[in-house]
Amino acid sequence: MTQNMLNVTDLRVDFSTPSGTLRAVDGVTLSLAEGETYAIVGESGSGKSVFSRTLINLLAGNGTRTGTIEIGGRDIDTLSKSESKHFFGVDVAMVFQDPMTSLNPVKRIDAQLTEAMRFHLSISKSEAKERAINLLKQVHIPSPEQRMRQYPHELSGGMRQRVVIAMALACEPRLLIADEPTTALDVTVQKSILDLLDELRIERKMSMILVTHDLGVARGRADRVGVMYAGRLMEVGRTEELFAEMRHPYTQALLQSIPNPAQRSHTRLQPIPGRPPNLLDPPTGCAFAARCRHARPDCLESKPALDDDHGNVDGHRWACFHPVGTPDGDAALRTNLDAGENAAGLSMAEVVGELV
Repeated sequence: MTQNMLNVTDLRVDFSTPSGTLRAVDGVTLSLAEGETYAIVGESGSGKSVFSRTLINLLAGNGTRTGTIEIGGRDIDTLSKSESKHFFGVDVAMVFQDPMTSLNPVKRIDAQLTEAMRFHLSISKSEAKERAINLLKQVHIPSPEQRMRQYPHELSGGMRQRVVIAMALACEPRLLIADEPTTALDVTVQKSILDLLDELRIERKMSMILVTHDLGVARGRADRVGVMYAGRLMEVGRTEELFAEMRHPYTQALLQSIPNPAQRSHTRLQPIPGRPPNLLDPPTGCAFAARCRHARPDCLESKPALDDDHGNVDGHRWACFHPVGTPDGDAALRTNLDAGENAAGLSMAEVVGELV
């Protein structure tokens, strides 16, 4: 039986603030197999980045964590201080979403690339430099010897992101966490970065957590998808199954809010109404209920669990009392939507079909 690269069980992350305790991650449980890509999708503020940083034990001073995180069969809480220094950076590495703040603006690229290798791998300066040049070649940076002597501001956004990826891969991690790796990059550069991550993952047999707000990216790049809202997983499943039959209203709302080039000119977008809940004073019931077109009284009274009855632990599951695609859920949708809103957009199948 193949061992999972990552097992997260009932992970909760709280932050102490002057206004009270804020729960940013609330009971997340998931697993990631070796060589698999798992996409975490959701709006800004849904807890994606806090979740990903918690995996590498990178919490702010006012943050506390409960639950277990196992990476490569090791519980990270059992690591000694000296083991942690090499575990995070060697076995697991992270690509942060803003390459300009990830790189030191007053250090040349060669110094930033070789520093981690010399610390973790105990190799000579010349060997580290040779490996750094090879890494830049692997991430398709032209004239790597020349780029090694440059500063971050002398590189384009796409090149800076490739340098950040090279830094993350320097010690050949088994698990790579990519937190919005294409933020602020134009569309063509986004595609090349995502293609590069796929290529390197397959070549190195890595597992990858891909954090994104873009369902299109998740559909084209991930083996499995977890949709996060207010720190909780609302729907999870294998990518093909989840996109073929979305069951949570939030997942459907995220998809319907994506601009669709197949629609007629001046067609109104379908934003998700309302705002995410205040996590300093979270609602008693479902966190999405106040914005949900399916909401009923029971949604306001208790939190739906991520139901295991729809399949095994790796199967398609959703945390909703009135899911889309059921007679009950569809009746609520017909009741709460007027005919004009129904006619404004394409069907779910048509919208999914337009995603690349």
